[in-house]
Amino acid sequence: MSAFKYSFLLVLWPLCAVGQATDSTKNANWSLHFQETTIGQYHPDFTSPYSGKNSQVADGEPPRVSVTSTLFIGRRLWQGAELYFNAELSGGRGLGSTLGIAGFPNGETYRIGNPEPVVAPVRMFIRQTFNLNDNTEHPKRKQYIPKWDSNDDGQNQLSGYVPKRRLVITLGKFSVTDIFDANSYSHDARSQFMNWSLMSAGAWDYPADTKGYTWGGVAELIYPNWSLKTGITMVPSAANGAEFDDNITKANSVSVEYDKKWTFKHPKILKSATMRLIFFYTNAHMGNYQMATQDTQYHHDITLTRAYGRTKLGFVYNAEWEMKNDLGIFARASYNDGQNETWAFTEIDGSGSAGVLLKGTSWKRPDDRLGIAAVVNGLSDAHKAYLESGGYGFIIGDGKLDYGVESIFEVFYNFKWGQYLFLSPDYQFILDPGYNKDRGPIHVIGLRAHVEF
Repeated sequence: MSAFKYSFLLVLWPLCAVGQATDSTKNANWSLHFQETTIGQYHPDFTSPYSGKNSQVADGEPPRVSVTSTLFIGRRLWQGAELYFNAELSGGRGLGSTLGIAGFPNGETYRIGNPEPVVAPVRMFIRQTFNLNDNTEHPKRKQYIPKWDSNDDGQNQLSGYVPKRRLVITLGKFSVTDIFDANSYSHDARSQFMNWSLMSAGAWDYPADTKGYTWGGVAELIYPNWSLKTGITMVPSAANGAEFDDNITKANSVSVEYDKKWTFKHPKILKSATMRLIFFYTNAHMGNYQMATQDTQYHHDITLTRAYGRTKLGFVYNAEWEMKNDLGIFARASYNDGQNETWAFTEIDGSGSAGVLLKGTSWKRPDDRLGIAAVVNGLSDAHKAYLESGGYGFIIGDGKLDYGVESIFEVFYNFKWGQYLFLSPDYQFILDPGYNKDRGPIHVIGLRAHVEF
């Protein structure tokens, strides 16, 4: 059954997910939410003098559609402890079976290219919060409220008070990007920019299975204007794999993030600014680009060079600025050493992006959003040489390569229709797809429908 035919059945799911709103000044015991996102995309024919097994389809491809539907369940266990479970239905196919473009244009498309809808448990984790306030009196007493933050009811968030100074431990299955690399204006393909290298830092090969989730633990030390996060998680047993490597002493990923926020009490233009620095280090049973390129016994096949002891080291700079006129500005820069095989996210070794997100307040549509952004992606010399020799990764590879940086421009408008529905027309211009100046450019036209409550 195609994603198109199956999507109408998903309207039954919200019947299981409707919950009453809870006053955020009370500690709710349950949280129940639902989302459904359908994205359709199409591109006209583009220049393609040659292609390989991982090339984006240049002509004759019909529009492609992806569907995801998620049920979010949260339960308070004891003081400071919360348990969350998410079940997700996913199906559909990306353009060209999600190949040939490193910054792929659909952030909801999973890389297996399987059109059959599948339901899976994607998140199962416990979150424990420890109070670090110097006065732990009950938060409802007025004189102590400034020491507490008030959380609204949301997806994987129970409403109620949390201490402003706190230590948060998360254990279980989750997405690393749930906690790291957040950005108010460019982080969610269901409501913001859809391109992979805009919703996350492109060169962060963050640990995840095919669907974007992993098992592990994260500790967050949170103060009012800064936070420090560190986590260790499992990695797949193969590049873009669905199974995890249980040899965790040799296969793991460590992430560290420092956040700093500045808030201006009497802003003339700038209301707040946030800066995030992320460092990551991954060990995995990876292949080596130089070995696969130069040693003829491997026939330019990086999978034949895989061994333990291979690493990937890199960093992310992530910043955002909240302006007084309902305008948000963001920028990211990311890098990894690019010596060993891309393992989990996408084949980008260096990336820079910037953009703006504007609320529709000035034209009396305060819940609408207009987004404009650009991103450039690049490869390490070793990765570039491997593709030039005819090698293939799991996302890109045209059989040969006339190298150029992959440049992407995206613009979207997010309309809110009624209480729950959002519609977003989207356009992306992709120059030198897969870093190949011989192919493209590609014009991707898309439409997203998103429901949440």
